[in-house]
Amino acid sequence: MSERATTVPITSLHDIPVFQFSSLAGHAGLVYAISTRRGGVSPAPWDSLNLSHTRGDDTARVNENHRRLCAALNVPADALTNAYQVHGAQVGLIGPAQRGQRQMDTDALITATPDTPLLLRFADCTPILLYDPVHHALGLAHAGWRGTVAGISTATVRAMQTAFGSRPADLLAGIGPAIGPCCYEVGDEVVEAVQQAFSNPAALLPPGRRTRRHFDLWAANTQQLREAGVRQIESAELCTACHHDWFFSHRAAAGRCGHFGAIAMLAAR
Repeated sequence: MSERATTVPITSLHDIPVFQFSSLAGHAGLVYAISTRRGGVSPAPWDSLNLSHTRGDDTARVNENHRRLCAALNVPADALTNAYQVHGAQVGLIGPAQRGQRQMDTDALITATPDTPLLLRFADCTPILLYDPVHHALGLAHAGWRGTVAGISTATVRAMQTAFGSRPADLLAGIGPAIGPCCYEVGDEVVEAVQQAFSNPAALLPPGRRTRRHFDLWAANTQQLREAGVRQIESAELCTACHHDWFFSHRAAAGRCGHFGAIAMLAAR
């Protein structure tokens, strides 16, 4: 794996390193961060800020990692609302009744309810954050290759339109750290799925050093967001496999790793 970028732009929040989008700076109504693998209490191979309870780590350690991240962002840990992610395109609408609960078989969460932190987990898949500053609404999505070809980005935009009246042109979108086209070698199943889902698959399936193609998750989700009408998109273009010292990478660790998270909340205003 080749290093795609030499510098990882990291902000420290109360000694917890996180990634944040420059285009979202100054929006006081939005509290969010994408965590790294640093700043927690878990030992290898989950070292150290592992947010997953399903990767073999001790429950008490994972809970402490959640507590530390929530404290760094000053969000209520008992209201943390997450999802059992299944690599699909189901979007969960979160209101007061769903606050603090886990949504089953869901890969995107949307809300217009303040003080309701949303959390999704990643280890190579793509975090996608959508903020509507006009209607003060929020969307968070998890896009692996299956979710991407199923249109999770588009589904999240459409769900925000239906639920909150969001205009796609008003949305601010951030595509977070994920495995890059430099490292994401894929097989025939993925190639065929991308060819069926996209009008320009060749641009999303660059050749690798060997005979197999690679898949550009960043570009694929950017394309879907643009086709849905989103115009303001910032892509981190940080490869988690290249930078597995900063982010958990399922591919780089051969499956022995934890999950980092994308956490976002609307502040009351």
